Amino acid sequence: MEIPDRLFQTAHPSAWRPLIKNLTGFLCLAITLVVLPAAAATGEGVATIECFESVRLPAQGDASSVRQYAPDREVQMIHLALDVTPDFKQRTVEGKAVITFQPLLKPVREIKLDAVDLNVHAITSMEKIQGYQVTADKLVITFATNIPTGKEASVTITYQAEPKDGLYFRTPEMGYKDGDTHVFSQGEQIEARNWYPCFDSPNEKFTSELTCHVPEGMTVISNGRLVSTEKDPATGLVAFHWSEEKPHANYLVTLSAGYFKEIEDRYKNVPLAFYTPASEIQYATNSFRDTKDIMGFFEEEIGVPYAWGKYDQVCVNDFMYGGMENTSATTLTDGTLFTDASENIHDSDSLVSHEMAHQWFGDLVTCKDWSHAWLNEGFATYYETLYNGHKNGRDAMNYELYERAQTITSRTNLEPIVHRDFTDADEMFGYLSYQKGSWVLHMLRAELGPDVYRRCIKTYLERHQYGSVVTEDLRKVIEELTGRSYDQFFDQWVYHAHFPELEVSYDWDEEAGLAKVSISQVQTVSQDVLLFNFPLTIRFKGRFGTNDQTIQITKAEEDFSFPLPSAPETVRIDPDYTLLAKISFPVPNAMLYAQLADTNDVVGRLQAIEQLKPGKQTVAKLKYALNNDAFYGVRLKASGSLRSIHSDDAFDALLASTNQPDARVRSQVVKDIAGFYRDTAYKAALATLQDEKNPDILDDAIRGLGAFPRPGTREQLLKYLDSESFHNVLAVAAISAMRTQDDPTYITPLLASLPKHEINYTSRGYGQALGTLAYLARNEENKDAVREFVTGYVNSKKRSLQLASINALGTLGDPKAVGVLETFASGSEENPQSTAASRAITTIRAGRKPTDDLKNLRQEILDLQKTTRDLRKQLDGLKTAEAHAATNAVPAKSKKPSLRDNAQDR
Repeated sequence: MEIPDRLFQTAHPSAWRPLIKNLTGFLCLAITLVVLPAAAATGEGVATIECFESVRLPAQGDASSVRQYAPDREVQMIHLALDVTPDFKQRTVEGKAVITFQPLLKPVREIKLDAVDLNVHAITSMEKIQGYQVTADKLVITFATNIPTGKEASVTITYQAEPKDGLYFRTPEMGYKDGDTHVFSQGEQIEARNWYPCFDSPNEKFTSELTCHVPEGMTVISNGRLVSTEKDPATGLVAFHWSEEKPHANYLVTLSAGYFKEIEDRYKNVPLAFYTPASEIQYATNSFRDTKDIMGFFEEEIGVPYAWGKYDQVCVNDFMYGGMENTSATTLTDGTLFTDASENIHDSDSLVSHEMAHQWFGDLVTCKDWSHAWLNEGFATYYETLYNGHKNGRDAMNYELYERAQTITSRTNLEPIVHRDFTDADEMFGYLSYQKGSWVLHMLRAELGPDVYRRCIKTYLERHQYGSVVTEDLRKVIEELTGRSYDQFFDQWVYHAHFPELEVSYDWDEEAGLAKVSISQVQTVSQDVLLFNFPLTIRFKGRFGTNDQTIQITKAEEDFSFPLPSAPETVRIDPDYTLLAKISFPVPNAMLYAQLADTNDVVGRLQAIEQLKPGKQTVAKLKYALNNDAFYGVRLKASGSLRSIHSDDAFDALLASTNQPDARVRSQVVKDIAGFYRDTAYKAALATLQDEKNPDILDDAIRGLGAFPRPGTREQLLKYLDSESFHNVLAVAAISAMRTQDDPTYITPLLASLPKHEINYTSRGYGQALGTLAYLARNEENKDAVREFVTGYVNSKKRSLQLASINALGTLGDPKAVGVLETFASGSEENPQSTAASRAITTIRAGRKPTDDLKNLRQEILDLQKTTRDLRKQLDGLKTAEAHAATNAVPAKSKKPSLRDNAQDR
């Protein structure tokens, strides 16, 4: 394995430390799994090989050297005008970008634009250009003289691009349906630079316009208002001209063009439209129907009118995310589409509301840099929850918060929401920005009260509209309007990591009439995690009614006593669910039964189900909840708990609870019955296939059959393998059950069925099928047929399918596939196909027989030994340099060259 020189040319050891760690681990694994067992089995001697874990890396230095900050703005970007012509056959784009700007603090002689792999034909300007340079990721334009501060200037760049990212084609040549040809862009975080030159940072805002030339019959959607459509008689192409006259960030510039169909609506004076590929328009209404209601709710809740001229939503094939909130024109995955037959198992409200909330939080006000991404994503996630509460009630809102809290409190990594120690902006788009960010807003709303919270958010948006924000902008508004300090709140919840971990105990003193509650914060306190300070409500319920007590938690351990008329029947910690915390509060089953019966406390009922100790009475209580609780989420939880108990009584309770009017609960019961290995469970799955009409529940039943290797199962799975369903979900379920059965006799029918029905699968579903084929054939003597079939997709133009086939070859474990895989493994390290191929080769070689290819094994030993020596030499040099720098400081004027000074192409 070659270690590239640039690995040692990064600015600081902390930048290459993770790479070295991963590399050394990989080499050690290769030695352990491949070289040593093979040599031992063949009796060959092996020279001593030291695992890289023994190599001591230099001490990690100041992490600030790799911290991420917003880039400087030497010029104010004023306007971007794009004129593009996509070539759907070649999957390229011819473009012209006119960028208007003016210098800010001082005159500028050159501007640096972000541009990746653009073939620049010409650059012109009203200002005389001395020259320009195209690098791997920049376009640097040098002017003959300085452009004065405040003077408006522009450059026109004519170029051609064959983008690997940023602009994505979906055509029949790539395996997509005839008549659905389209192309779409994706800008966040920094993908736009792949198809036009730009200032690609969220702290730059400008107005924009886009003209796109497409064949007649196609539609073009972009930001803002449609200015004109005009056909060119010479080319036959139709030019759609869109204009966004309000400033927005570069990553929000969008283009969708192709054979779309649409449905329309209107909210007040705002036109609404929903587009899908032509073949899927029949499903559009289901996903679009609540758009108007969502916009109305947000205007009322936020207090700031929708800012943009229209709102479009465009479904595209194989979108890489759920949705993207481009200004006035959101892109959505077509996976959000669903049929009426699914009943209430699917809806698009969470996705539609999340992306629309971004039109205020992310588009109208935008985080200055990605370290503050929660100001975009946390807000959108929370307002998605607020809409859920508006439409479906408080229980639905609390249930969503409860599920998010489970995600957050199951994590152990200690990073704050806002931090700058990341190497890739993608790292900031995880549960901290989304789920935890939304919970921070929920706690703020609870502390401030809904009215004051709304006033704060309205002021925050109005003050910073069309601008960039950081977290302190939000805190300052809250303090200004309330007069209260929120330094501690933001410090512990946003700028430090984790959450309170509380251990709570309760005792009743009958003689004194006191309820005694002890609360301990048991999270490990460090420079990353603080001892939290927060208000906490404890609710006592009994014959005396309801008694709420609010206390302030400030210490690691505190005891509280509360006088009550009699012993409470239930004690609830944080009954209104306004605190993000992991709480351990063991109480007897009797209290939990009372809590489960409290119809006014949905979170209490969920928590009771979590804590109930197994037994016949518990099974009876859960069965009652499963069939009678008013809220579907509690019924889901009760069903899952019966499965976990896994007794005969629990199984019987599930069997007796299949008649569920709510499809979501019916689906859960079917899945939980399939979690038991019983003959009656098998019969129940067959009965579901006979009686059920909902395709999602049929999907559950088909997958459940996988546990039962019987002739009747095989008959059903082969039947559904060749069935027709929306997005071929029933065939995918059958393939999943085949994988569970691990029966290679399914290989032949799979090889026959898959090519016939390929067009009806989603890329993900077909990729899973390739993986299953390889899995079923992995122990076969003759793997030729499967290898050849799977290899047929390694050059697929569908990127996800290409990766699936490469991964499948690794699963297959056929040494004959190594040659194919090596053609990909030698590619760029940044290329996911290269990474997948290298991993697949390692998997295959790790599984080969000891006598295989002894000559190559010997060479691997020698190569690994040489790599060890070379890497040790490099690391020892670095260690010596660091030690010298620490003990022999050199005067500034004669400072010796450092790693930073010698860095190239960082």
